[in-house]
Amino acid sequence: MNVLSAIEHTALRPEHGPAAVRRLCAEARELRFFGVCVAPGHVPLARRELAGTGLAVATVTGFPLGSNATAIKAREAAHAVALGAGEVDMVLNVGCLKEGDHAAVRSDIAAVVRAAGVPVKVILETALLTAEEIVAACLLAGEAGARFVKTSTGFGPGGATVEAVRLMRAAVGDRLGVKASGGIRTLAQARALLAAGADRLGTSHGTAIAMELLGEAGVGPAAGPLPG
Repeated sequence: MNVLSAIEHTALRPEHGPAAVRRLCAEARELRFFGVCVAPGHVPLARRELAGTGLAVATVTGFPLGSNATAIKAREAAHAVALGAGEVDMVLNVGCLKEGDHAAVRSDIAAVVRAAGVPVKVILETALLTAEEIVAACLLAGEAGARFVKTSTGFGPGGATVEAVRLMRAAVGDRLGVKASGGIRTLAQARALLAAGADRLGTSHGTAIAMELLGEAGVGPAAGPLPG
């Protein structure tokens, strides 16, 4: 898989304002990433910046804790889609999952899926979960109609690991996509996560990864098709 075309170039930290989002979108256009992932309030700006490019605009809901009321998560998702988001990454209710309330987790995801009407990715925060909980979360996400499962918010105690991605891929098979996110800073990490079964990579270090790839190939951004 082409590394760059798997990247969702991400700006979700509180200090990321409009200038940072414009920069993010310019980099995504130049380097031909899959798209960008921005906070809900920046969706209209990202949509304008990427108009006509075919690049995706994703956003988040229930971020980063996942414990918002379900109705709030669903309404936030629907509002973001109305503003132009093409995908929604929602944070799973980790507390309910860890206490074994699978019905509540499934219902929470299903409500966001219904409200969004676009592909929904469920963020598991895998660093907080056992292997059994990761598998359960993946199965619940599929039952609730989500299109992807995702490793991490980037705000938790750990990020994407090869082991978690392999486990998630084994749990969902080819029924759902897998997005690795959190702590992806190097080309080697990106390649390892894709080899483990990830379809997408969420990272704020997309430009650095692209520069590694270009340096490896001995070409510049304007030298023609970028290598994978």
